[in-house]
Amino acid sequence: MSDPTAHHVGVTVADLDRAVDFYAETFDLDVVAEFSVGGDAFAEAVAVEGASAEFAHLDADDAIVELVAYEPAGEAGADPELNRPSATHLGLSVDDVEAFYEGLSDDVETLSPPRTTSSGTTVLFVRDPEGNLIEVLDA
Repeated sequence: MSDPTAHHVGVTVADLDRAVDFYAETFDLDVVAEFSVGGDAFAEAVAVEGASAEFAHLDADDAIVELVAYEPAGEAGADPELNRPSATHLGLSVDDVEAFYEGLSDDVETLSPPRTTSSGTTVLFVRDPEGNLIEVLDA
């Protein structure tokens, strides 16, 4: 058995182009790959009958952010609450959370302005256009 290593963080979206634009513009992530996957083996692997998907991989230095749009698309869930079991979020670090916040486009939804927690970490949570949560914290 080999030791696992992180490969990517997957984020399912309804509109791949809109999501790619958001992550590229908001976080300055570069697209490093775009591809499609389909066929019986893929549908069986993801346990979605007749599934195919469009993918975009974005470079986040030590990790890949994988954006994926499925066909057929599933039903959108309710906006995630961070304290709900099974809730997930993507964590991205920046040099200066306050400066990042000040530079955000007015249409980027935040949960609050940046806050410094009792651990000394400054954090900010934003939602992507699909409602997925992203934690932005100091590098």
